[in-house]
Amino acid sequence: MTDDDIPQVLSAVGPRLRALRHERGVTLARLGETTGISLSTLSRLEAGQRKPTLELLLPLAKAYGVQLDELVGAPPTGDPRVHPRPFTRNGKTFIPLTRDLGGGLRAFKHIVPAKATKDVRPEQKTHEGYEWLYVLSGRLWLALGEHDLVLTAGEAAEFDTRVPHGFANAGEEPVEFLSLFGPQGERMHVRARPGGA
Repeated sequence: MTDDDIPQVLSAVGPRLRALRHERGVTLARLGETTGISLSTLSRLEAGQRKPTLELLLPLAKAYGVQLDELVGAPPTGDPRVHPRPFTRNGKTFIPLTRDLGGGLRAFKHIVPAKATKDVRPEQKTHEGYEWLYVLSGRLWLALGEHDLVLTAGEAAEFDTRVPHGFANAGEEPVEFLSLFGPQGERMHVRARPGGA
């Protein structure tokens, strides 16, 4: 990285911080309590109106459980491995499989434990984007609009996330699935070699 690259890297920190906070489902108020950083400072950081300093970024990296270079989007050093930092939301574990916290495709592994009440329909949400998922093990209940689908190991689904959707475990064992999500509506393109080639 050259000195000319630094302003560009720093200007990308705000959107990265906002995306990470939304991904973790944390409010600015909660983040302020965790880090000791004022709401106005956090808001200005995310909006790009406050210069990110080590004094501000270190507690944020700790709160999110990410490394500082990941937070500032430092260029890769040649190591292609992703070092996932799992997080839990509403009893479900999410394992990020991509580095990018910006606007591109994101990949996650989800682990949903078995729950005692199987009759409660999953809470549905809508947002911009497009999602593709693949069940690794267990039984996944996908509530998509008015439809209730149960997907088992080896099955995949893709849908526009503007359609109300929610997930739950439909079995007695934890369900594990992969998801690719494109916040700008990117679609998954699967390429396969024709048979006999």
